[in-house]
Amino acid sequence: MVLSLDGAVLLLIDLQERLMPVIADHEVVVARAVRLAEAATLLDVPVRATEQNPAGLGRTVPPLSGYPQAVLAKTTFSAAGDPGFAALLPAEGEIVVAGVEAHVCVLQTVLDLLDAGRRVVWAADATGSRDPADRAAAIDRARQHGAEIVTSEMVLFEWLRDAKNPSFKQVHSLLTSGN
Repeated sequence: MVLSLDGAVLLLIDLQERLMPVIADHEVVVARAVRLAEAATLLDVPVRATEQNPAGLGRTVPPLSGYPQAVLAKTTFSAAGDPGFAALLPAEGEIVVAGVEAHVCVLQTVLDLLDAGRRVVWAADATGSRDPADRAAAIDRARQHGAEIVTSEMVLFEWLRDAKNPSFKQVHSLLTSGN
């Protein structure tokens, strides 16, 4: 099933200042998350974020901090385990997920969302872990449980649907600007 703008939301999980420097290929992960957030903004898709223990791990990294309309500070590994999580997302529609660490907070959140019957689309290139093997295992496990594994570019073109989309040139420029 092709992604739709109708009811979609972008969920950025724990892309935080003190965590990102230790994530493998963190520059790529952040750049791809920015690509998703910018496209979501251009296409009126809500952007939400979580921050794991922000007192210890810092806030959302500056390149992304201006995009989320709402941020949930949490201590649970699965964002879905936090009492404020339900208010963060629309009741229906697909959830495009990106963030860190893939094998901890992202995976646990994805599994809980799937258990709740939500359609979860995991942007693999905008997701990382300290160890690439942990990231790979998390993506494989999520796929086995029903998460759709995609790339940020797949999300952008499926959200656009047509080169005649009024936002096509702006969104397409995100792909050629090095992100």
